[in-house]
Amino acid sequence: RVRPMAEVVLRVRLTGGDQMDVTYEDPDTDDTDEVIEHVISTLAQDSGVLRTRHGDRLVALYGRGAAAVEVAPRGAVL
Repeated sequence: RVRPMAEVVLRVRLTGGDQMDVTYEDPDTDDTDEVIEHVISTLAQDSGVLRTRHGDRLVALYGRGAAAVEVAPRGAVL
């Protein structure tokens, strides 16, 4: 049986001014609000890091490098 997982798209503005869109998935829950809270609390920590995807590439997103994060529960951020 395949369990649904929550996925969110994050538009991250980096401290250097660049921005990028990444996808974060949490296989432990299908509640999007819970995933968003996890993302925010993780990136708020000095040592916080998330394993995200940018296309087919794995990207480690460190909280200390993110200046702002926008969240979209479905699809690309427009």
